[in-house]
Amino acid sequence: MLNMGKFLIISGIILLLLGLIIQFSGKIPFLGRLPGDIRIEGKNYQFYFPLASSILISILISLVLLLINKARQ
Repeated sequence: MLNMGKFLIISGIILLLLGLIIQFSGKIPFLGRLPGDIRIEGKNYQFYFPLASSILISILISLVLLLINKARQ
């Protein structure tokens, strides 16, 4: 039962961090405008694929999960 409590706490912290990232992502100046982000604009369409931003967020989430895993052991 103790493991379930730790799981719920860690899941809540992760959800809180993700919510903060989503809430304030427009206010982070470099996020979404990195050199590896793909933006194609035409007359009637616009295509945007944040490749570099996605990789950066993935690395940050991986580091957070690694730290949480190290703290559990």
